[in-house]
Amino acid sequence: METITPDITDLATGLFFPEGPVWRPDGTLYTTELGGRCVTRIAPDGTVSRASDNGGSPNGAAIGPDGALYICNSGGWSFHELMGMHIPSTELPPDHSGGRIERVDPATGDVRVLYTECDGHPLIGPNDLVFDAQGGIWFTDHGRNQGRVHHLGGVYYAQPDGSEIREVLFPVEGPNGIGLSPDGTRLYVAETHTGRVKAWTVTAPGELDSGSPLGGPGGELLWGFEGNQLLDSLAIDAEGNVVVGTLVTGGVSVISPGGVLLEQWLLGDPMVTNVCFGGPDRRTAFATCSATGRLVSFEYARPGLALNFE
Repeated sequence: METITPDITDLATGLFFPEGPVWRPDGTLYTTELGGRCVTRIAPDGTVSRASDNGGSPNGAAIGPDGALYICNSGGWSFHELMGMHIPSTELPPDHSGGRIERVDPATGDVRVLYTECDGHPLIGPNDLVFDAQGGIWFTDHGRNQGRVHHLGGVYYAQPDGSEIREVLFPVEGPNGIGLSPDGTRLYVAETHTGRVKAWTVTAPGELDSGSPLGGPGGELLWGFEGNQLLDSLAIDAEGNVVVGTLVTGGVSVISPGGVLLEQWLLGDPMVTNVCFGGPDRRTAFATCSATGRLVSFEYARPGLALNFE
């Protein structure tokens, strides 16, 4: 495994726990702010402005088939400060407003709530999402702690028009990042607290082969991290490698589709939560250094995967 410390460029600073970076072909970037309760726009000239006021805690973001931004909103987080950095609590805050999936019109800032529950069970902490080629949304609900109660997480599949949502995997331990292989036949999920990345075979839109004769979520263990390395959101590069935000370590880890840890890119923030790719050849990585409130860029070793509807 190779350790790399790249030259990084700060694109936006002073953000309140940024997440969910999204690159647009015109050079515009969007990022959510978990603590700022908003979506922030970074124009090609570097101007930073507020794109939408969401409330709660907008987290993962992606462009949908209609060109709108789709947001996983986990309903609110509380934070404490540590050596000038913002660190989120794992507890549901008293003002938690409920988890939801939202659609944001980037032109007007209009926010529309699409889903707040599935089969009568409320969403607790929607975290990250990815669109498949058919326009469906795969997303994780991270779950949360509430005193002595641990709300379990799961993986869901929904339509972007608000017409259908279904639970696909449950329970999953702290599911966070989610992504699809370049051909769309494998679904990857990163579990935060176990430090594991797991993979499932996609058999049809919104359907998985768990691979478990005993039932339950099943899945194949792609990689399990040693020590106190926690996982956050993820992206996929053009070679099919999983590029996952690795907390405490403070960077992104690159895992091959064959289950080999290839690289760790260290970015100098203990809570590097998310990454996306862009630029003319998609070799520029955009990462959220969340504890220090920065959106940064660096040159990556290979092109990132072009996402559906990007």
